[in-house]
Amino acid sequence: MSRFSLTYLCSFFLLLSVLSFFNIIYSYYFNLYLNVNTYIYTLLISLFIGSFFLFKKKKENKVSIYEKISVVILGYFLLPLIISIPFFLSIYNISFIDCYFEAISGFTSTGFTIFDNVKHLDQSIILWRSSSQWIGGLYFLFSIILLINVFDDKLKKSLTNFLSFNTSETFNQSFKVLILYSILTFIIFVILKLIDFRTFNAVNFSLSLISSGGFLPTNSLDKVINTDFKKIIFSILMLISFFSIFLSYNLTFIKKKNLNVFFEDFYLLLYLLIVIIIFFLFFNYNENFIDILFSISSSISNIGFSLKGTNSDQYFIFLILVIIGGSFFSTSSGIRFIKLFTLIKYSINDLLSHTKPKQILISKMAFSEKNIDQTDVNKYFFTLIVFIISLSTIVSLLLLSNIDLDNSFKLGILTIMNTVNSSNYGIENFDFLNLNYFSKLALMTFMIIGRVELLTILILAKKFLFKN
Repeated sequence: MSRFSLTYLCSFFLLLSVLSFFNIIYSYYFNLYLNVNTYIYTLLISLFIGSFFLFKKKKENKVSIYEKISVVILGYFLLPLIISIPFFLSIYNISFIDCYFEAISGFTSTGFTIFDNVKHLDQSIILWRSSSQWIGGLYFLFSIILLINVFDDKLKKSLTNFLSFNTSETFNQSFKVLILYSILTFIIFVILKLIDFRTFNAVNFSLSLISSGGFLPTNSLDKVINTDFKKIIFSILMLISFFSIFLSYNLTFIKKKNLNVFFEDFYLLLYLLIVIIIFFLFFNYNENFIDILFSISSSISNIGFSLKGTNSDQYFIFLILVIIGGSFFSTSSGIRFIKLFTLIKYSINDLLSHTKPKQILISKMAFSEKNIDQTDVNKYFFTLIVFIISLSTIVSLLLLSNIDLDNSFKLGILTIMNTVNSSNYGIENFDFLNLNYFSKLALMTFMIIGRVELLTILILAKKFLFKN
């Protein structure tokens, strides 16, 4: 493994040690001594691993795309091992597989949980769950930068033409993401405090919202978000993880940039407005549009939070919103709206070229210098095929575990899209604790696949299956 790869992983082990230290300080400050030793062990282990490999001498080799993919996937298995330590050594007598399940669910920002009553948990454990989402969201953004040439090289050039991807610049831009990510987290916290959230809830929700995570610091959102004003503000805050992490940066330094960097966020805004209008006109049955707006924001940002009274009859529509997802450079999951939009536009152009062959068709994306070409279309179409294959596989595995088809289908989509189960999707009270080992392993595997995308795994497999 190259020095670059070791540094990449070690930086997150060291970051885990920092989060462990914060939990230790929090536990001592509020006299929460029940599980404080677990964070001390986590601090020592993560600090040792991070420091040992970071300072270990290693030759500087050119990093191949296969090594980058391997390192990203390896991190999704190794880092949750450290995250699971406080769960495993806690007073709650949790099995290792359940601890690892909770850790992967947090690190992938999914939100499936084995705990049926959060109120009975120690506050430090609740904070640790939220922290696992925060660092997982950051890891996902770093992974996008590391693997951006795999995901979408042309989109990279049109969205972030200030990025270059040698080793030094990759770390520089990753540091920029860390600063933006931290600032946005703090802004969310301040806004939640201004609308009268308890400090503890504000901290946990800010860690969840920025990472598109699904863990809650309370059993019921309705007790915390108890006014229409809070619902509206919270809905807006969930959209922060829907748009690009670079949006605030680009808006701040707009004089130095052309408008091309905003083109995806521009389309996302139009998409959001269209969805809101459609729901307002056709699905506002009980005149509870504020609750519907909450569910819309929660679904398109792949968070999944819901309020009581959500109309479960609309779950299929909300699942569609979950599948589409948000921005390429956001912590939300999904297939990504820009890919679907490009496919639709290309298909319309292709149909028109047959019906009106003399008509000059515009292949350039509006608000952008990006042209639609066959390479993009092939890649986006392959993404849809990969999603169908992934969904079919996870649903089949869940069916083998005696989970009914309806729940298997819903759970399969939410797993791949890293979105928590809730009443938005008609699967609020699913029991993850009593699932068999096979089901938990399947869910953990596809939670990770949802973050790295099956495409990267296929590229990695190609190296070993095909010589050329």
